[in-house]
Amino acid sequence: LIRRQRQMCIRDSYNSILFTVVSVALKLLIGLGVALLLYQPMFSNRWFRAIILLPWVIPSAFSILGWLWILDPLYGSLNWILTHLGFHKIPWLSSPFWARFSVILVNTWRGVPFFAIGLLGGLVGIPKDVYEAAEIDGAGAFRKFWSITLPLLKPPLLVITLFSVVMTISDFSIVYILTRGGPMNSTQVFATLAYQYGLSGGQLGLGAAVSLFMFPFLLFSAIVLLRIISKEVY
Repeated sequence: LIRRQRQMCIRDSYNSILFTVVSVALKLLIGLGVALLLYQPMFSNRWFRAIILLPWVIPSAFSILGWLWILDPLYGSLNWILTHLGFHKIPWLSSPFWARFSVILVNTWRGVPFFAIGLLGGLVGIPKDVYEAAEIDGAGAFRKFWSITLPLLKPPLLVITLFSVVMTISDFSIVYILTRGGPMNSTQVFATLAYQYGLSGGQLGLGAAVSLFMFPFLLFSAIVLLRIISKEVY
């Protein structure tokens, strides 16, 4: 029994780290791109920003139930579109690979507005005089982004990443509503495992232990990111 629980702990640790790292990386890249897009004058309209915020504003249970219908392997709209385009249906929630892909996709969709709006605030705070001086020196768009925008965005970027890591690794609703940790426990993460042990199984001590198992990983991530932030501010 101890050996089995150790194997389950290793498997769920891998699932949780994979889910967190891939989701946060995708949210960071896409959110940065969306923030740069919203910073342009042609996309600075408040309606564009309101549309971008919709995935974050909608209650999570409603939006995830919508995704559950979209990803349904038999009657989902996504497979309906794929079949009409000549592709085969994809078992979004019944295959281990596609189930992991689906929960990461939904988490990314919900988290991109958090990165986009936060980084947009950082972009607005960058003085335009710096860009004008760089243009006078002959810097192009990529050079201005790499040498000015990205370094000045590092402090807010790292803070937003830290918050996103904490929220992602403790995310319960997406995995529970979409897959219940399946198929074959391929999407079981710490949050759903703690619920399974503590509330469904009645083993409150084991559920609390699983919850506390996330603490060292979060502490390590917080220390690393906060040290980088302090160096950047200094």
